[in-house]
Amino acid sequence: MNRTMMTATNTLNQLQSKLDQISNNIANVDTTAYKKTQTSFNDLLIQSFNNQPSETKEKGRLTTPGIRQGTGARISQSQLVLSQGALKTTDRNLDAAFTREDQFFTVSVKDDKGINIRLTRDGAFYLSPNGNGPEQMVLVTSAGHQVLDENGNPILIDGSIKDIKISENGLLLVDTEEYGEKSFGLGIVSVKKPQFLDQLGGNLLGLPENIDALGVAKNDIMTALTGNTRNQIAVRQGTLESSNVDLSKEMTDLITVQRSYQFQSRAVTMADQMSGLINGIR
Repeated sequence: MNRTMMTATNTLNQLQSKLDQISNNIANVDTTAYKKTQTSFNDLLIQSFNNQPSETKEKGRLTTPGIRQGTGARISQSQLVLSQGALKTTDRNLDAAFTREDQFFTVSVKDDKGINIRLTRDGAFYLSPNGNGPEQMVLVTSAGHQVLDENGNPILIDGSIKDIKISENGLLLVDTEEYGEKSFGLGIVSVKKPQFLDQLGGNLLGLPENIDALGVAKNDIMTALTGNTRNQIAVRQGTLESSNVDLSKEMTDLITVQRSYQFQSRAVTMADQMSGLINGIR
């Protein structure tokens, strides 16, 4: 394989990752509170060849001496974008949306890795019967994951519910016939370094498994809003947040990446044709 093929192949692999990222954004354009990801490219190492051993013959040259030959491009960063999505009114008591872009609900997720705490901005909540009793309800997401309170416990509601309110600072107020009004502080965290979070599917985010190797502490990535810091919470009841995906921009990026992919594929084809011509010389 000649150098042209190797350079084009290196770039093709990275462009495929970029296509996958754009496709995922487009597929989630209507997903509640979905946060898009964007990637940026950098050149791979550039090799420099000194083709002129005599410096006296380079007098008057304005460019850098030698010949520089690239080896392709790679994705330098894939970052989660937390910009605020549009808010749409639903007038549903159990719908809640953040009006600050760095805040997330905490939920309990059971999967093949066990029971773990995950983050989501999808505030479409529901009440589901709990196994402990027919009159006990548990607050869950649309996917059935239990919503946690500020202490990391599931929110369990006893009695016949008359009314439910969600305050601006994230308090769930439940009025029941048997026990009167009870309040639960929704578990909410503020994310300061979203680049360290992994997208886990199902509109969920979580800490990476190799967080210790990254040399960053959990508290540096996100902070639980409890106690006096709950005044920073900004929640609006009866509202859901739309995704922050700009479909027109994603389609433009998709066309650009597809063209780049075609150019690199054409480079491989031309290099193969040139090799064929050279090998055919007798």
